[in-house]
Amino acid sequence: MTMLLVSASGFCQTAKSVLDKTAAIVSNPSGVSADFRMSGGMGDISGTIAVKGRKFNAKTPVAIMWFDGKTLWTYMKKNEEVNVTTPNETQLQRINPYNFINLYKQGYDITMNKSDNSFIVHLTSKKQDKIQELFITIDKKSYHPTQVKMLQGKKWTIFDISNLKTQTLSDAVFKFNSKDFPSAEVIDLR
Repeated sequence: MTMLLVSASGFCQTAKSVLDKTAAIVSNPSGVSADFRMSGGMGDISGTIAVKGRKFNAKTPVAIMWFDGKTLWTYMKKNEEVNVTTPNETQLQRINPYNFINLYKQGYDITMNKSDNSFIVHLTSKKQDKIQELFITIDKKSYHPTQVKMLQGKKWTIFDISNLKTQTLSDAVFKFNSKDFPSAEVIDLR
């Protein structure tokens, strides 16, 4: 029985260490960027994302989002409208696939399986008010996340991630600049 507990404990520590290595890459203080494809509960869409700490900028054929750590600007291309909000943590979890980087550190049970090329980390929430479940697929060689699958309510959302690279990103990347969109109507919803 003691051997079984030691093995289970070591297994959980291994899953956490895999997430720690991935978090260190994705949380690069200079910034990271990647391509993504989102499918599931909120529809299907592809785009690019840049992340620096809690800040992010996501671009899709439909919209562009800038988040500077406090304020979220969402530019809807179809009607040239910019909605300005102050999102809460739950809202941020739905729109930023890299938010998982902080989730695993609090309130989740962690297990892990391995395939030939990947670690598949499974997170299960201990609380009902969060993302209930996540599967994070991480490349064994680079420790880059390649897929984040999350369950909110009864709907799964899947983010496929590719071309992850570290780069130096200016803070201006994460703020809406009205000069770049002179005909956009800005609607402040804060």
